[in-house]
Amino acid sequence: SPRQVGRKAVAVSLSDVAAMGVSAAVLVVTVGLKRGSGVEFARELYRGMAEQADRFDVPIAGGDVTSWTDGLAISVTALGVDGGLEPVRRSGARLGDVICVTGKLGGSLLGRHMDFVPRLVESITLNRNYELHSMTDLSDGLVADLRHIIDESGVGAQLLMEAITISADARLAAERSGRSALQHALTDGEDFELLFTLAEAEAERLLNAPPFPATVTRIGRIVSGTGLRLLDVDGRERPMDLKGYEHNL
Repeated sequence: SPRQVGRKAVAVSLSDVAAMGVSAAVLVVTVGLKRGSGVEFARELYRGMAEQADRFDVPIAGGDVTSWTDGLAISVTALGVDGGLEPVRRSGARLGDVICVTGKLGGSLLGRHMDFVPRLVESITLNRNYELHSMTDLSDGLVADLRHIIDESGVGAQLLMEAITISADARLAAERSGRSALQHALTDGEDFELLFTLAEAEAERLLNAPPFPATVTRIGRIVSGTGLRLLDVDGRERPMDLKGYEHNL
């Protein structure tokens, strides 16, 4: 529905702010409506945007509305403010870091991708209370987004096969696709969970007493070298030729 589209358009940009462990300050929205969409369509679209923005007390400060002959186009810019916190980047992963993720992964396209809550509260809590070395949100899939971290940090990563958090949606998607639920958890995009790395001692402190209801799971470790490796339950390395979503610009 237009309201769902509006909610998601804002949520995606707020998730980008959450990926750096800071607060969202203001939103600027530009909408190109398909000519003939009607006033009620536009109202519902903006109601959805307002619902998501109000959830986090982030004002929509301006932008533009126009119409054209093509389809619906939405551009949302979210401006963040650090509030005294150091923004967490993708490029800071260190050897020996523990890799953690919030929530469960995969199968989002069964509907969760249209109705998710960006992890703004969790990311700020993590950044304020723990020394995070790197972080991103999972928009392109676990494999693709972890590769962003290790490529920009100049390190490698090992993922533990049995530790990957698999959603019920991923298992349902596997029944329909013929691919495994694990493959869906590794490659499906639009989970919008947090993926982050931190030192062993900090990870233990976090996992022993999580500061919020969302689950946090240890799924791997940052290692020397380059590339991404998947380890089975016996510690044997499995080929990792899986890819997440790739932007073909």
